[in-house]
Amino acid sequence: MEQPMPCIVGGVRETCGNTFEVRSPYDGSLVASVCRPGRHECGEALARAAGACGEMATLPAYRRAEILSCLGRAIEDHSDELADILVREVGKPRKFAEAEVMRAASTILLTAEEATRCEGDILPLDRDAAADGRTGFLTRVPAGVVLGITPFNFPLNLACHKLGPAIAAGCPIVLKPSTATPVATLLLGEMALDAGVPPAALSVLPCTAEDAEWMAKDPRVAVLSFTGSPSVGWHLKRATAARHVALELGGNAAVIVHSDAPLEYAAERIVQGGYSNSGQVCISTQRVLVHRPVYDHLCDMVVRRVAGLVTGDPADPATDVGPLISEWAAETAEKKIRDAVGGGAELLCGGTREGRMVVPTVLGMATAGAAVCATELFAPAVVLLPYETWDEALAMAADTPYGLQAGIFTNDMDRIMEAVRCIPVGGLMVGDIPTFRTDAMPYGGVRLSGMGREGPRYAIREMTEEKLVVLNRHGLRRGTGEDRFI
Repeated sequence: MEQPMPCIVGGVRETCGNTFEVRSPYDGSLVASVCRPGRHECGEALARAAGACGEMATLPAYRRAEILSCLGRAIEDHSDELADILVREVGKPRKFAEAEVMRAASTILLTAEEATRCEGDILPLDRDAAADGRTGFLTRVPAGVVLGITPFNFPLNLACHKLGPAIAAGCPIVLKPSTATPVATLLLGEMALDAGVPPAALSVLPCTAEDAEWMAKDPRVAVLSFTGSPSVGWHLKRATAARHVALELGGNAAVIVHSDAPLEYAAERIVQGGYSNSGQVCISTQRVLVHRPVYDHLCDMVVRRVAGLVTGDPADPATDVGPLISEWAAETAEKKIRDAVGGGAELLCGGTREGRMVVPTVLGMATAGAAVCATELFAPAVVLLPYETWDEALAMAADTPYGLQAGIFTNDMDRIMEAVRCIPVGGLMVGDIPTFRTDAMPYGGVRLSGMGREGPRYAIREMTEEKLVVLNRHGLRRGTGEDRFI
């Protein structure tokens, strides 16, 4: 029998007394047995991380960049193995698993570039007589220990969005992956240590939610970077002792399609955004708001494409839609769909499930208060809703407590600028779906969808603090009268 995968506690591979099984969402086969760290290991990880703050802060920028470049190349070199793991532990269709691995490598290599760009500002202070002879500069310094908590749906790339910026910023990090999908993150931790991350500065702990919250409350944690559900994220925000908190949470993303839009392209992108990764994406296209004159036409185009999606074994390269992460998730999605139909929505295709497999679904004419519209669906389904005027479309898009990303399809610049002003989201995709994201861009939400921004450059700022240094020319003279700095 294979030994359980150890957790990583301050660079040390530790085998714990408690273990748990990771099984494939598709067929229930065993992916791995994994050690579950407890309160003792969590405390030890925080202690080692706190002790490593000085070492990380003095690690020169070029060295941080070298470590990250080495890690990025390692991800590329192990791409097939990592994609296999994502297929098995997430149930992610092969094409999307391969894409996530490539994105993860790109995220780390982008962060390697940003590691040498933590620049500051020169501040002329002699604007009044009291500051005569003084010049200031702002520099950025590491904030301290980072606690990074990641969800099940992108266990490799989202871990890279925590780990990479922490190393670039000079911060030790404790990573807490989802216990549903910890294997890829544990392998990432192993590769990061091999790439040269100072051992005490890195822990990977697939611990319980209770122990993760216990760590978040610890005063040694300076930065909490959380990606997951709004309810858990805002709870941790209230509970944490961290000075810096970044929350990347969920939403029920809307896209508006006006009658002047390229409808074929819009339909193609809507299907890509609503069903990739089986709809288990924070910015999955969910609410499709369609101008009444083209509503029926767009419905037909979307349904025709969705009906052609291939569902089934995620290891099959032809598969477009795989299983949801759990039976509970599939049951919840099915109930929301069924309730919407019971409330008057049109079932245009799909609407059934078998185990964890939800058949790709298209709904029309649902009420705004239905759960398929008002909550995050996190399943392979979209809802199409007609509108009469652009103002009505903007109001419908904004009628949500969430605000992660939105998309609009229109060729009218006045409408575009009105959408910029009126739709409260962290990112507005013009001529595209809300599901669009590249790893370099600032990514995050407003309202219940979070605070702070991800993306290497922006996450580094979240993990560093500004420090002001003031040079007083008068206090730097030597007794010899030579004007030279000490």
